[in-house]
Amino acid sequence: MSESAISAEHLNKVYKLYNRPSDRLKEVLGRKVGAKENYALKDVNFTVNKGETVGIIGTNGSGKSTLLKIITGVASPTSGSVKVNGRISALLELGAGFNYEYSGVENVYLNGTMIGFSKEEIDERLDDILKFADIGDYVYQPVKTYSSGMFVRLAFAVAINIDPEILIVDEALSVGDVFFQAKCYRKFDEFKKKGKTIVFVSHDLGAISRYCDRVLLLNKGVVMDEGTPKEMVDLYKQLLVKRDKEKPEGSRKVQAAGDGFERPFAQNPEALEYGEKEAEIIDFTMEDASGTPTNTFEKMTEFVIRMKVYFHEEVEDPIYAFTIKDMRGTEITGTNTMYEKTVVGKKNPGDVQMIEFRQKMNLQGGEYLLSLGCTGYAQGEFRAYHRLYDICSINVVAAKNTVGFYDMDSAVTVTDVREDKA
Repeated sequence: MSESAISAEHLNKVYKLYNRPSDRLKEVLGRKVGAKENYALKDVNFTVNKGETVGIIGTNGSGKSTLLKIITGVASPTSGSVKVNGRISALLELGAGFNYEYSGVENVYLNGTMIGFSKEEIDERLDDILKFADIGDYVYQPVKTYSSGMFVRLAFAVAINIDPEILIVDEALSVGDVFFQAKCYRKFDEFKKKGKTIVFVSHDLGAISRYCDRVLLLNKGVVMDEGTPKEMVDLYKQLLVKRDKEKPEGSRKVQAAGDGFERPFAQNPEALEYGEKEAEIIDFTMEDASGTPTNTFEKMTEFVIRMKVYFHEEVEDPIYAFTIKDMRGTEITGTNTMYEKTVVGKKNPGDVQMIEFRQKMNLQGGEYLLSLGCTGYAQGEFRAYHRLYDICSINVVAAKNTVGFYDMDSAVTVTDVREDKA
């Protein structure tokens, strides 16, 4: 039986919600004020075995960060217990424990001492820490002069290079650039090979799938389930759909007359919208291979983009399109009904048409942006009837990435060939 690194039993964290700020003081003075109890965590039980990489996922407000704070001793449980077996290093919030007036090097020693290392032990690791952070002579400048990227590089370098037995990471990698993130994940792999324990909270479901052995799904402070990354990512998407159904109908910005599509993912409030709207995109959604509305797709599986267009005026042969861009705005791929040689024909005022693009997700794991459009030609001139640029994000979950933007889905054969020598 594997030895546990972290175990929690009947863990509860309750915060009191007061109607007025003064009620808190009244309660301290012994008066009853009728404060409401809010459970950030409720009867949480789990075990992380030594050498495991365990991911924790869930919607905002599900209790993920609260749980990590209790594990690391930053916060105390209201009831229940957490046992930690091993020296722990944590990245919960950028610069937590840093003194802004101290230089980077001084903060390395400060953090190392707080974790329990002697000056001599930190001396031995200092070169590795500074090399990993790679922020040059800024290590001798006050931390208050650092950019957020430099901040996270130094904080992560300290946390991961002091040789902890347990590493706790809460969304700390989202600030670093792609090269630094790659360096951090290589370090994760080194940790796993050395039998270290990692607890990893992230909204990057691709990273969760690639690096975690097991995943806990939290919902409203309760452990909803635990299992393999694929099982929990699928369940998480179902949870998002259920949560969307509980929202008021008016929460959707783009919406169809009558029954609208289910869309359990955020719509960009700053999406660029333009066009004369002779034809108007009134609704859209995406679905994965199982038919679940979502913006999260497993790499190399089928997915669908749907949109609904309402015609205010007569339009001859409208062209429907979608484009996918990376987070820097580079157009990666896309298509339209003209490229696909799909005949649409003339549409009249009051007509509504639903368009479905079905394809395989060959993009690498990561986040992308979706744009939708309805265009065409009138009297020989190109017209943009309605376009929605960067209307929402697309999250691709990949257990394996290759080089470049997309995967050619190669089949590899390796054969030993023996040559007889005369």
